[in-house]
Amino acid sequence: MTTRPVLAITTGEPAGVGPELAVQVAAAEASRAEQLVLIGDRDLLAARAAAVGVSADWPDFVAGSAAPVSILHIPLAHPAVAGKLDPANARYVLDTLDAAIDGCLDGVFDAMVTAPIHKGVINDGCPGQFFSGHTEYLAEHTNTHQVVMMLVGGGLRVALATTHLPLADVAAALNAESLVTTLSILQADLQSKFGIAEPRILVAGLNPHAGESGHLGREEIDIIEPVLEKLRATGMQLIGPLPADTLFQPKYLQTADAVLAMYHDQGLPVLKYASFGQGVNLTLGLPIIRTSVDHGTALDLAGTGQADVGSLQAALTLAAQLAVNHRAAA
Repeated sequence: MTTRPVLAITTGEPAGVGPELAVQVAAAEASRAEQLVLIGDRDLLAARAAAVGVSADWPDFVAGSAAPVSILHIPLAHPAVAGKLDPANARYVLDTLDAAIDGCLDGVFDAMVTAPIHKGVINDGCPGQFFSGHTEYLAEHTNTHQVVMMLVGGGLRVALATTHLPLADVAAALNAESLVTTLSILQADLQSKFGIAEPRILVAGLNPHAGESGHLGREEIDIIEPVLEKLRATGMQLIGPLPADTLFQPKYLQTADAVLAMYHDQGLPVLKYASFGQGVNLTLGLPIIRTSVDHGTALDLAGTGQADVGSLQAALTLAAQLAVNHRAAA
């Protein structure tokens, strides 16, 4: 392995903005302190690079090479058209993820950074294989029992107790065992990945007003509070459960290292309001480092050069920082 962190970028849905964002960031950052490996179809990357006015004349990736930017070529099944989803290329998207995962597990890459994908077209193109998102796919393919999704941006770190579930299923998915594991993963990764010795974590309630002493729901009384008491006894600094509508204010956040929200749309609208275009999605609990953009495929912008590279740049910066921290702790 070279002395510089090697970051693999999966270029995402070929009809979306991922390929052009990847080549734009790579073209602008060829002299950066990290090595970038773009994983995707070479011809697709060259075409999108030309469309946005940059060059993608980078060598093929060779492990141990000192090339600041290289391409790990994975061929498309069918030529991609910007803005037009094609289920024929669904397996291609998963192949790029598999290459990055395997490279991280083998120590070839120090971290993987993922451009946006389209869940619907993957499910349409891979019958019999339900795909609910990067987070769950990475957990399955690294044999990780439970992972935690966290977004970073706008001065906030917001983790989720549940991820991509219909709202009607959230309450049933909350249980003491899962919540203990989630908070333990969050605590451990704040310490090991972010270097925070004694993290202070704010925990949201599930119900309005954190259940209003049981009048608006009993999940706080029956599940959340007992878990927090149990983990506080081990030395964890956990504040809550707090009403989610008043949690995100300076008097709480200024002394907090992270927030745990109970479901996707409880915590993430606040973070995305504070950081959209600069936010980073981070998967905690994995044996590898993975960051991602905080936005979708933006099919309407694909091929136009108008998509903002800020979130991908932020994801690369965070991945590099975490990789350096990991190396220092090893």
